[in-house]
Amino acid sequence: MNKFPVCGNNSKKGMVIILSIALNLYYKGKNGAAKMFMEEMEKSGLADKARNKDGNEGYEYFYSVRDKETILLVERWKDDDALHFHHNSEDMKNQAKLKDKYELTLEVKRYVTENN
Repeated sequence: MNKFPVCGNNSKKGMVIILSIALNLYYKGKNGAAKMFMEEMEKSGLADKARNKDGNEGYEYFYSVRDKETILLVERWKDDDALHFHHNSEDMKNQAKLKDKYELTLEVKRYVTENN
């Protein structure tokens, strides 16, 4: 069941707004650990498994210009159900093990966006 609405009406009569979810995940480590985590996510196929899940609209890693020890992962999901499915998958458990292997901290920011 959705914790957040996936659609609604705005002020224009009859117009339906579809909401999608975006997550900014900031992986932080020491001595290049965040970059090694990202590289292992890509080489192991875990990143592609997330990209290929139903409801995934984006899954990309970025380097921080200001902080060389931070990697940003931007995820986009079509709705809360797709995100919930991803978070409860075996792949997510394996990703958590990798995060622990590299001793990373994680900060998550969640955004809900309108797709007209």
